[in-house]
Order: sequence, then C-alpha cells, then structure tokens
Amino acid sequence: MWKKIASLAIVSALVSVLCSSSAVARPRNERDAKAAEKVHAALVKLGTGTAARVEVKLRDKTKLRGYVEQVADDHFVVVDEKTGATTTVAYPQVKQVQGNNLSTGAKIAIGVVAFIALCTLFAWAVSEH
Repeated sequence: MWKKIASLAIVSALVSVLCSSSAVARPRNERDAKAAEKVHAALVKLGTGTAARVEVKLRDKTKLRGYVEQVADDHFVVVDEKTGATTTVAYPQVKQVQGNNLSTGAKIAIGVVAFIALCTLFAWAVSEH
C-alpha cells in the first residue's frame, strides 16, 4: 500500500515538473529603460529640425505632432508647427514614436521617377518638332 502511494507521489511530482513551463519576466523598470533607449536611438537617427517630423503617443494617452527641436540623454523637445509651442518629453513617458519624414530610399525613388518623367517629356517635345 505504501509503495503504491509513494510511487503515485513520485509520478505526480515528475509529471508536474516535466509539464510545467517557466516564464522569465524582466522587471518593469528594466523594460522601461530598454524602451527609452530605443526611443532615444530612433530620435538620434531621425535628427532634429523642421524635416524631423514626429508623432509621439505618450503613456497618458496624449498625442504630440510636430518636429524634433532637441534630443538630449534624458529628454527630447517637440515643437508644434501650428502653434510653435514646445513640449519637453522624458523618454519614460513615451509609449510610441513615429517619424514622418522620408527615408533615403524614398527620396532616391522620387528623384528617379522625376528624372524619367522629365526625359519622357523631353523626348515627346523633341519628337513633335
């Protein structure tokens, strides 16, 4: 009888150990720090000035639109183009940031399409005369 109970206990312990999965969770502040680093890196890559247009969603559900005037180690400054108001934003406040300027590839593609259009227009004008 004791052998059956002991073997049942061992089998159930083995099943619970083998069938359970462990989850490693990062501390909240470590995830926030990593997210802040990503936002900082994205803004450094985007640059500053009127061409560095962004749309920022904050954790308190407010949205900012404008351009990046300044990027510092612990914050950045967004200028609203319509009102000219500046807003200083700390990186941990940011939920999402999206740059609205064109990438280098997009600029090259636009240039190539414009060049082809001009060549086509020139060829058409020359063939008419």
